[in-house]
Amino acid sequence: MKPEIIAIVGPTACGKTRRAVQAARAIGGEIISADSRQVYRGMDIGTGKDLSEYGDVAYHLIDIADAGDKYNLHRFLADFNNAKDSITSRGRMPILCGGTGMYVEAALAGLRMPEVGRNEELRRTLADKSLEQLTEILKTYKTLHNTTDVDTRERAIRGIEIGEYYRLHPEAAGEADRKQARPLSSLIVGLDIEREERRMRISRRLDARLEEGMVEEVRRLLDGGVSAADLIYYGLEYKYVTLHATGVLTLREMRQQLEIAIHQFAKRQMTWFRGMERRGFHIEWLPYDMDDREFIETIGKLQMKFG
Repeated sequence: MKPEIIAIVGPTACGKTRRAVQAARAIGGEIISADSRQVYRGMDIGTGKDLSEYGDVAYHLIDIADAGDKYNLHRFLADFNNAKDSITSRGRMPILCGGTGMYVEAALAGLRMPEVGRNEELRRTLADKSLEQLTEILKTYKTLHNTTDVDTRERAIRGIEIGEYYRLHPEAAGEADRKQARPLSSLIVGLDIEREERRMRISRRLDARLEEGMVEEVRRLLDGGVSAADLIYYGLEYKYVTLHATGVLTLREMRQQLEIAIHQFAKRQMTWFRGMERRGFHIEWLPYDMDDREFIETIGKLQMKFG
């Protein structure tokens, strides 16, 4: 029995793209990105697309939405399943690669989510609520495992909107219920990196991206009509660089605050992946700096003993 899909996961700055490309070349695969921000066109440096790393390896779900758009889990799952089916129809192996844990887990769990439109009446009743009040309301719909859903009022309101839709449409909620879904047969490889090494790589990469022109990239997006609010919504690099570009933060303040935020983000990523293990997903953790040949050989051995 061979896996239906291979997933390469791990925290930011651990080299997931390079390893996914190596695996794809070795086994005849194509890469499906599971990064919630690499979907946006023009957001290249800040999201670390590193498209040159792919070479002749085909990739999917990168540059498929306009900057300023609000891509979401529902759209990702639809796009993911289309890409996966296309890849397998050509006899190739889908390789899911990315650090957005929610996207990775939902895809591997086999979830399918219905489209949930805007509920203008509900939004009017929530318009004067504070973020703290919205958080408490959202808790009545679901257990909050992390702060992603409540880091802005807009995200919290959207979470409540979806929760209310599912309350009124239990059949739709069933489609999004992992207990009723068919999980994919997946080989999940995690890249293990020591905390201090991860921190050093994050800091070096941040400096490199600033030198590559990350501030200029954000200014181009602003000049091109993408609002500051939309860029701030995307978080991390786009949040802090936008605050600098609009005069809220100095360059020094921006870099310091952004570095801290990325370190915190990497920690949350690892918390999510460890949580996946507790929720029944088996992850084969390999050293991030494993010898290239040894990594490929290990992937082959894991495939052979799969199932």
